[in-house]
Amino acid sequence: MKVIRSLAVALAPALALVGLLAVPAPAPAEPLRIVIDQGVIEPLPFAIPQFSSPGGESAQYAAEITRVIAEDLAGTGLFREIPASAYISNVTNFDAPVAYADWKAINAQALVTGAVAVQGGQLTVKFRLFDVFSDAALGEGLQFNGTSAGWRRMAHKVADVIYSRITGEGGYFDSRVVFVSESGPKNARLKRLALMDYDGANVQYLTDSSALVLAPRFSPTGDRVLYTSYETGSPQIYLLDVASVGKVALNTQGGDMTFAPRFSPDGGSVVFSLSQGGNTDLFLMALPGGTLRRLTDAPSIETAPSFSPDGSQIVFESDRSGTPQIYVMPAGGGEATRISFGNGRYGTPVWSPRGDLVAFTKQNEGRFHIGVMRTDGSEERLLTASFLDEGPSWSPNGRVIMFTRETQGENGAPALYSVDISGRNLRRVTTPEAASDPAWGPLQN
Repeated sequence: MKVIRSLAVALAPALALVGLLAVPAPAPAEPLRIVIDQGVIEPLPFAIPQFSSPGGESAQYAAEITRVIAEDLAGTGLFREIPASAYISNVTNFDAPVAYADWKAINAQALVTGAVAVQGGQLTVKFRLFDVFSDAALGEGLQFNGTSAGWRRMAHKVADVIYSRITGEGGYFDSRVVFVSESGPKNARLKRLALMDYDGANVQYLTDSSALVLAPRFSPTGDRVLYTSYETGSPQIYLLDVASVGKVALNTQGGDMTFAPRFSPDGGSVVFSLSQGGNTDLFLMALPGGTLRRLTDAPSIETAPSFSPDGSQIVFESDRSGTPQIYVMPAGGGEATRISFGNGRYGTPVWSPRGDLVAFTKQNEGRFHIGVMRTDGSEERLLTASFLDEGPSWSPNGRVIMFTRETQGENGAPALYSVDISGRNLRRVTTPEAASDPAWGPLQN
């Protein structure tokens, strides 16, 4: 990321991201823009004094909400929080005028103020975002109302609005991740499906560990999860309702094994791998329980399908060329085009929600990588390198990728990591147990 000053407001549409507007008084406004291209070089400094409150229980929520908002923003690598110890003045009254000079003196470019009140289990959070150098608010203040039990979600919602106003992109903080939680020794690993906030908080278990589970995938609306289970002894696909935690086996009508499922963009059908007679191809099935439609018919293994956001194409993994590579074909089947041509083996491709990139796992010269390429295979970039990195999943805004990493010397216990598509800001996602197979869901309603 680089912060630049532009002399022409008309150039704004051509810039990757639009940030805070800085106005060097009394000259005309000269916008300060954040262009994210090579990753974070100088994160934008922001201040977020603890939100005001009437005291008591409200003060506790105010402190926690302020903390989560700050962690959300700083965790992107695009922003740097100025510590409270550097403040010259504070904000104790939400309606009081902002002392811009005090915030300029500590080089705060953005200022977030807010207020929190709790009454009868109901929580109200309101906030404002200010461009310090232009002495002005960035948009109108907003207010969120809900139950005190949902305070973390309200904090994430505030952070999403701030992120969007400064970067011009959609946020991703108010989202969830479904993953496989793992426990026990490597040779007797127990696995169960789990759900968490994007930052690892509020873990909820969706299945027990009586059967091996793999590769969960959220529906486009986040209310259902597809996954593979060995409950019957061989891999079969199940559909789970997140609210009730009820599950049903997908009626795939006679396949020896079914695995690697993924929803279509409208949530009305599922594409998956089906193995019959030693051959594995891709099939499409309407939900619930529609007839099967064969998409591939080749003496090779076709797996890991993923729809383009508009539903017109599918990217998938195939070894038809002799080694696992990435191919793209029409969503209804037909001729497939190979798009991976670098050295090594490619797998687990996933189409970006923006539609411009495909993320993948690559194995080459004894190292594993998470990478991205254009949908025609051009501009390949490797974002990570490790003993074992695999299984990328996109954030709702297509800006961050979460994946599984195993490192040597940790009993083979996997963990979840995230990385910006620039290749910077690699971070471990804290989970109660070992974790693998993350699938990032949509923003919550």
